[in-house]
Amino acid sequence: MSSIVVLQRQQLLAILDGNIPVDAKWKQNGVTVAGGNGKGSATNQLDCPLGVFVDDNQTVVIADWANDRVMQWKNGDTTNGQVVAGGNGQGNGLNQLYAPTDVLIDKETNSLIICDYGNQRVVRWSRRSGTTQGEILIDSMQCFGLAIEEQRYLYVSDWKKDEVRRYQLSEKNGTLVAGGNGKDDGLNQLNVSTYLFVDRQQNVYVSDNNNHRVMKWNKGANEGIVVAGGQGQGNALTQLYHPNGLFVDTLGTLYVADSGNHRVMRWTQRDKKQGTVIVGGNDSGAGANQFNYPVGLSLDRHGNLYVIDRSITTSTITSYTRW
Repeated sequence: MSSIVVLQRQQLLAILDGNIPVDAKWKQNGVTVAGGNGKGSATNQLDCPLGVFVDDNQTVVIADWANDRVMQWKNGDTTNGQVVAGGNGQGNGLNQLYAPTDVLIDKETNSLIICDYGNQRVVRWSRRSGTTQGEILIDSMQCFGLAIEEQRYLYVSDWKKDEVRRYQLSEKNGTLVAGGNGKDDGLNQLNVSTYLFVDRQQNVYVSDNNNHRVMKWNKGANEGIVVAGGQGQGNALTQLYHPNGLFVDTLGTLYVADSGNHRVMRWTQRDKKQGTVIVGGNDSGAGANQFNYPVGLSLDRHGNLYVIDRSITTSTITSYTRW
């Protein structure tokens, strides 16, 4: 089974500025907020979702990969979602998507920015009602992960070229900000770059999936710094196993979906040598305290944790409501 999990912090501290105490804890049992009705294409179902983004109203937007669409699930309504992009069959028309992997909300334009993975492009869809098609922002690239920061630069990971580029929303070529030196494990290299996070200083965090590490590239740097993992594939607290979704708070604490180990980990600035398991880590399974290959990850403005729990074997989705 696989699911989108929301786990609420037990500490009732205001974190609207993005600060989460380094010793914060989350309840270990999650409940469904989206899907949870088996694999399928109905509005109450998902099929292999990969990317998740949560807005200020706790509306959850999901890149529903195998259904070639983006779904929106409003806070408090776990019965049905709404198709907000794609959903018109697999294809490359402006009203279609093909295996989207990630999605984010550009608040300035009230639009969705989507990695349209199968079409090798990044597209934008307005969130206004009546929208029937998107527009192409960037084409001819093997995008996977997306991030946008306060100055509205867009960051896109290219898993095939093993690089990350930064774009103004009006440009097509972008500036190299991470990787781009071939596929390997050097500090200036990446090996299947997937999910991204960019902080307020424009430092770029990259899930270096096949190197089992998370890299931080400071703004303008020629090489990265290992900030999680990097000790080979494994399940020790010093290791990761195919890391994916990322979130970094304003204290620099990193949260990562450690997919192969079926857990979510926290790595703090004061201890970069090893992380802490904050949820999961109880073997793979469909229990309320278990994951089966977690991928996408996000936190809302109240510090609640949202996780896509996705089985790579059955491709079915189970999701959990927030406590």
